Amino acid sequence: MYRNSKVAVIIAAAGQGKRLGAPVPKQYLKIGGEYVIAKTIRAFEDIDEVDYIFVVTNDEYRKVCAKIVEDRGFTKVEGIVAGGARRQDSVFNALQEINAKKPGVSLVLIHDGARPFIGRDVILNVIAETESTGAAVACVAMKNSVRRMDADGSSSTSVDRTDYYSVQTPQGFRKSMLIEAYDRAYDESFEGTDDASIVEWAGNDISIVDGDYGNIKITTKEDLPMENRVGTGFDVHQLAEGRKLILGGVDIPYDRGLLGHSDADVLVHAVMDALLGAAALGDIGKHFPDSDEAYKDADSLKLLEKVGKMLEEYFYKIGNIDVTLIAEKPKISPFIDEMRENIAEVLGMDKSRVNIKGTTTEKLGFTGREEGIACEAVCSIYR
Repeated sequence: MYRNSKVAVIIAAAGQGKRLGAPVPKQYLKIGGEYVIAKTIRAFEDIDEVDYIFVVTNDEYRKVCAKIVEDRGFTKVEGIVAGGARRQDSVFNALQEINAKKPGVSLVLIHDGARPFIGRDVILNVIAETESTGAAVACVAMKNSVRRMDADGSSSTSVDRTDYYSVQTPQGFRKSMLIEAYDRAYDESFEGTDDASIVEWAGNDISIVDGDYGNIKITTKEDLPMENRVGTGFDVHQLAEGRKLILGGVDIPYDRGLLGHSDADVLVHAVMDALLGAAALGDIGKHFPDSDEAYKDADSLKLLEKVGKMLEEYFYKIGNIDVTLIAEKPKISPFIDEMRENIAEVLGMDKSRVNIKGTTTEKLGFTGREEGIACEAVCSIYR
């Protein structure tokens, strides 16, 4: 509560995020191991002046959102509302929910679910200005020069950037003002670019509150913060007669090969597990189980290629891969360059960032007794 005014926050998170090109809506991606939507909710959950939070999300993600809210112990989330066809419809749905569940609310803040880096001071300043003037929007001054395209598109004109601001969220309004503006917009078929534009169109003044340049909206992959990760992988396969010995995608002449459901390429398997681990995507057993006949005698390089595409879907790039093969025999030095080329090619990276080396256990253990071959891999990835 702020000065005897109950404050509700609508987090608009019903967008599909198609411009980002991710396999899930951007608000359900993870940054630093946490969901974007959870980071956004947390920013308001931790503000004493905020009484209630209503999250608007895609209908198909309502259960996912509810699970995130439950797992993180958010206590102020009073509703998870199904979004509409437009952002305007989604906010309107949330307003109806607020009126039904918390009619005593006086001030409503609306914030983009994909702005997880909103700071405490900006939130408090928007609340204070909203209580004072009725409508307030977080904005930042334009940094770059601005030009306006002429109507026919043939030329452009320089614009004084000091007269313009870049609009952010949260945007705050007296609830009565916001509902009246929305009702009128629906009656007259007006569609605004944001909530402030609807309230302004309805005849109300909008105050500006200093925003924060760090309060970015995640829209394209370039908006995601840089993130570096490290993964490790380890695999072992038994040597057996009647099998080919495939290591790093190379068919190596030897009297025995490795036993396994696929081609049992222990080196590639270790690399796959390292990459999956770095991206927190599980392991090869999860994605390519040996109970699935589709992977019987499978070429492990093709499976590695699939792992590389999984990482791409989450916007990860591979920094480097370092592999240690542990075997008494055979010597792999004549084949290392070809192995490096194979791995680099399927992952779309330069061979200079793939290192492979071999070692023995000085005849100790199962590898020393030539019963099997082991491999460990370490990788770095970044986003």
